[in-house]
Amino acid sequence: MPLVPHDHGLPIFLPLPENHPMTPPLSRRRFTGLSLAATAALYGPRPAKAAGIELIGTKTISPQANYYHGWPTLTRTEKGELIVVWSGRREGHVCPFGTVEMMQSRDNGATWTFPRTIHDGPIDDRDAGILETARGTLIVTTFTSLAYAPMVAAAGSKANDPAWLALHARITDDETRDGELGTWCFRSHDGGLSFSGRIDTIVNSPHGPCQLADGRLLYLGKELWTDEKRIGAAESKDDGETWQWLSEIPTREGDLAADYHELHAIQCASGKIVAQIRNHNTANKGETLQTESTDGGKTWTVPHSIGVWGLPSHLLRLRDDRLLMTYGYRRKPFGNQAQISGDEGATWSEPFAISEDGIGGDLGYPSTVELDDGSFVSVWYEKMADSPMAQLRQAHWRIKD
Repeated sequence: MPLVPHDHGLPIFLPLPENHPMTPPLSRRRFTGLSLAATAALYGPRPAKAAGIELIGTKTISPQANYYHGWPTLTRTEKGELIVVWSGRREGHVCPFGTVEMMQSRDNGATWTFPRTIHDGPIDDRDAGILETARGTLIVTTFTSLAYAPMVAAAGSKANDPAWLALHARITDDETRDGELGTWCFRSHDGGLSFSGRIDTIVNSPHGPCQLADGRLLYLGKELWTDEKRIGAAESKDDGETWQWLSEIPTREGDLAADYHELHAIQCASGKIVAQIRNHNTANKGETLQTESTDGGKTWTVPHSIGVWGLPSHLLRLRDDRLLMTYGYRRKPFGNQAQISGDEGATWSEPFAISEDGIGGDLGYPSTVELDDGSFVSVWYEKMADSPMAQLRQAHWRIKD
């Protein structure tokens, strides 16, 4: 049965009536998750363990090696399908060609469909996130950028590149081009066969929003093209059709909010929300910071260090209610790491490597899903030795508890 926070004080989670309009159908997976939440409330969270992992297999899943693939997000649907979205058809880390791409797997990542383009706007479309809501809607997020524009200016390195100039000329005046900057989502009601037009999400972050037990979508992120560039939460009460600003995240003493980036959040069994932040302030630079909310995202604790070097983080609540964080590790050995928490983010296990064979720092942004057998699939992007273009890589692994 879905849970809703009480309006006063600390959240008290009460059942919604069976015929409440926010009540989604109780699938087996959702029922199991709620049962585990009740068990955790009675007996306390399971202690975190991380004795390492068993790596079942790693492979490249990009079928278009002539393109640069960047900043993917992976999700698993209620039907068990894996969907990955990313910024594709690129020439490099910064270029004008980015599009929002999608692939699907119906066999836990053994095979993938050929990529299809969800969106190709007139300027660069970057980081892609994805969520399946309780109503079965797919929400795909992205943002647009003109970071490439100085490169096509008169003295720029691409000032004489016909392809760059032709794409830039899709729009002929600067004011209209600047008007294309934004933070967006697209919605699909048919499993990704078709998508809506762009919807303004107010904030952006690579891995997109999460869903709360009361049915709201919560998007922790950053305002990108405003003067304030606030860090905080936007919410949607209508399954992603519209978004409203909800709350701002405070900064630590001495920190600049402008140096907080690329957030991701998840709701714990107790109702507490844990969010993690890519930090570029002097203190703990290059680490993942953490903030929490106990009132449904209305207020947040001051971000604090959790002792994790690496970024950005993707958070996943497991079927046993532990939390898993996966993140890129951009120092030797270059790769991706994960940690487990059994106490809703109060403490984290020692890190263990999902991959550590990278050739440099142009990699990461891993996201992870849990399969029915308790194993995991992670997908990230990586610039590899045998390819001039970054590719999507996948690992199938399990925790050795």
